[in-house]
Amino acid sequence: MEMLFILIPVSIVLIAVAGTIFLWAVNNNQFEHLDKHGFDVLEDDSGDNS
Repeated sequence: MEMLFILIPVSIVLIAVAGTIFLWAVNNNQFEHLDKHGFDVLEDDSGDNS
């Protein structure tokens, strides 16, 4: 029973940290243009046609 007094606050703190990191990522546009990097492989950047 004593372990619950430790695990419950620790889990609440971890959830708060994860939520804060997620909100930071959303506010800093980390989830914009997710599909663009998949198409970068298909583009020819070399300028070489040989």
